[in-house]
Amino acid sequence: MERAIERQRVLLEHLRPSSTSSSLENLSASVCAAGDSAAYQRNSVFGDDVVIVAAYRSPLCKAKRGGLKDTYPDDILAPVLKALIEKTNINPAEVGDIVVGSVLGAGSQRASECRMAAFYAGFPETVPVRTVNRQCSSGLQAVADVAAAIKAGFYDIGIGAGLESMTANPMAWEGSVNPKVKTMAQAQDCLLPMGITSENVAQKFSITRQEQDQAAVESHRKAAAATAAGRFKDEIIPIKTKIVDPKTGDEKPVTISVDDGIRPGTSLADLAKLKPVFRKDGSTTAGTSSQVSDGAGAVLLMKRSIALQKGLPILGVFRTFAAVGVPPSIMGIGPAVAIPAAVKAAGLQIDDIDLFEINEAFASQFVYCQKKLEIDPQKINVNGGAMAIGHPLGATGARCVATLLHEMKRRGRDCRFGVVSMCIGTGMGAAAVFERGDACDELCNAKAK
Repeated sequence: MERAIERQRVLLEHLRPSSTSSSLENLSASVCAAGDSAAYQRNSVFGDDVVIVAAYRSPLCKAKRGGLKDTYPDDILAPVLKALIEKTNINPAEVGDIVVGSVLGAGSQRASECRMAAFYAGFPETVPVRTVNRQCSSGLQAVADVAAAIKAGFYDIGIGAGLESMTANPMAWEGSVNPKVKTMAQAQDCLLPMGITSENVAQKFSITRQEQDQAAVESHRKAAAATAAGRFKDEIIPIKTKIVDPKTGDEKPVTISVDDGIRPGTSLADLAKLKPVFRKDGSTTAGTSSQVSDGAGAVLLMKRSIALQKGLPILGVFRTFAAVGVPPSIMGIGPAVAIPAAVKAAGLQIDDIDLFEINEAFASQFVYCQKKLEIDPQKINVNGGAMAIGHPLGATGARCVATLLHEMKRRGRDCRFGVVSMCIGTGMGAAAVFERGDACDELCNAKAK
């Protein structure tokens, strides 16, 4: 009872989070509260809550080989942005800002492509657009930035989105590296290939090859089951595009409506045949790494009072966000530090969270985070993750928000709180807490016991 009362008190005051530091084993991590938009005074009917009224994504497709390989990045994002308008009937001119997470596209070029996508989607020239890059959490950071801006009173309605075409923009370092990097170990570790950081996590925390293979099998199994059951249909916006035959140059019009990287027949026996790809004596394989993908996602946020005025159903409530720093050499542990920070800021505990979407950058780090936080396997990535669905870097955060909120809606009263989290290249982690949209009342915002 005391625990419930304390959580109610904290939630009703809605937390002005204190500066938090987390530790993991012997490791320390710095927490960034920027964008942690839980700290604000709430009125008696929660009209100043920031809520999500729509969240959609494109299908995620294999880079260079999948259904979106011949699609311009702006043509991947535009249909998803357009869906937010069409499915909610909002006036696009009322949107105060569109923030798009993106990692690999050249800064000015990707910013221009996102602005062009907004025009293609039907937004007037009065609606501004900007991009944000926090590596693999860019899509989630975009959502958090919009939530923070709404709570700050900059505008009442905004869109947090994500876009990546890893076909158009492969991962590569442009230009020379500052030779000063050789003088500092932490700086050198920022340049480590992500696969090496996966091996470091596996080695340091004794994550076995079998555990990693099993996690990959489960990811494909759950994603295949979700696809077969139609559980992604509410979140996926089909993309009308073309496929170009590389031999003849012939173009074929197609509509892409499903993720094309999922392998339903993946087995432990198949994965056991794969060789390590980053270290000869390592345990990380192509099968236990996230897929290189093309895709986009978009989330429409606004004040609860505005949503009620417009009669829009509330899909979810944005509660808290935390970004943390961890050692670059084991960047994959990020969620194990970021999730406790975000959950604590929400006045909750890990056991209070009903669903987790943790990006599967690599099986090693995914398994580690699940074990470290002691998360019930029945609560985590219930519809599969990036090893099966794909990981278009800048879009992943927005994709995970859409997947989480639609699953929470399906589960109804049995699912109140959800978390999206991911590790971040160069040594960071990010996490956000969401509440199911119809779970609040005027008197208490604590979980019923």
